Amino acid sequence: MSVQQITKDDAYDALDPKDFPSMMQVDRYNARSTAFDKIISATHDHFWDPLDKKYIDYSEPFDLENEAILPDEFFPIFQTKLGEKLTQKQKIKFSNESARWILSSILHGEQGALSLSASLCHILRDPGAQEYAANQAREEARHVTGFARYIQARWGKPLPVGPTLGSLLTELVLAPEVYKKIVGMQMLVEGLAMGAFATLYTRSRDPLLVRLTQLVMTDEAFHHKFGKIWADRTIPKLSKQEQEIVEDWAASCFQTLLFNLINPQQMRAVYELVGINPDEAQQSLMEAITDEHRRERMREGTDIFRVLIKTLLKAGIITDRTKAFYAMYVDMEELKNEGDQMVGDAIAEEGIKYLQTVNFGTPHKGSALLAAE
Repeated sequence: MSVQQITKDDAYDALDPKDFPSMMQVDRYNARSTAFDKIISATHDHFWDPLDKKYIDYSEPFDLENEAILPDEFFPIFQTKLGEKLTQKQKIKFSNESARWILSSILHGEQGALSLSASLCHILRDPGAQEYAANQAREEARHVTGFARYIQARWGKPLPVGPTLGSLLTELVLAPEVYKKIVGMQMLVEGLAMGAFATLYTRSRDPLLVRLTQLVMTDEAFHHKFGKIWADRTIPKLSKQEQEIVEDWAASCFQTLLFNLINPQQMRAVYELVGINPDEAQQSLMEAITDEHRRERMREGTDIFRVLIKTLLKAGIITDRTKAFYAMYVDMEELKNEGDQMVGDAIAEEGIKYLQTVNFGTPHKGSALLAAE
């Protein structure tokens, strides 16, 4: 079966992963795009080592028995009849095991991003795009190390990936189409991550997790820009048919994440730990958490799904054809009139200044994120 690549810019020209001889064509080496040079050059501004205590110290304690890492409002089950029956100890246990599940999902997502970035190195023909992908793979590898070490410090080991997220990540990593990899991972999953990290940074009660999320965000903000560069160079040049293919793929990924990411069926082990039947929890949540609840939650600027919709809208991947689907949950005109700055950019910028101080003794003048535009 032939692969339908949607390539509108030479920077995203793709080869068959088995066609390594084409990577050694002599004319290829000098045909290097400059589109990613600024992002690559900014790498030293946000270098950090998850195994070096001058950046982060995983020996910092936290009392998991008596204190919740995340506030109660993170967990809709507490607003149901089932949740009201839980003791305070049970709530803390459920909350912290849910945090373990959330962070395990993030860890699996980082592994997906690492493997996907590496897979781009096998198919992107442009040396500049290939170098960017290799650079991102290196940064995603330290995220895997960072979250693995955090989970090890707090719980010993991560929880298995949920079926929905596992299936989506597998599809993205193995997809031969570049547009699926970039829209699915560099825009949706990376956008989801930035929203999640911004929320964890502002709401977590564990200082170690706050530090880790900010360090990771200093990298992720640049990864998100890679997707934006692709959109700027690709979306305006799509035919009507191609636009619909990309739009439908994005909507499908978004819907999968929206309705399944925190579904009790995805995290059965957590519910069973405190004696709650996941099937009963599903029914209870369906009664308590309506579409109006979802809409209310998405009015918050750091809501992860609002961040995803804004990412797609600003990239031109949401048009009048699919706008109604997303308008069920957010005010599309409000999003359209907002600036281009994404949630988490300010947190990442502060993190970069901190890293510049650690690495060089003083922050560089100006914004590293803006310089990489």
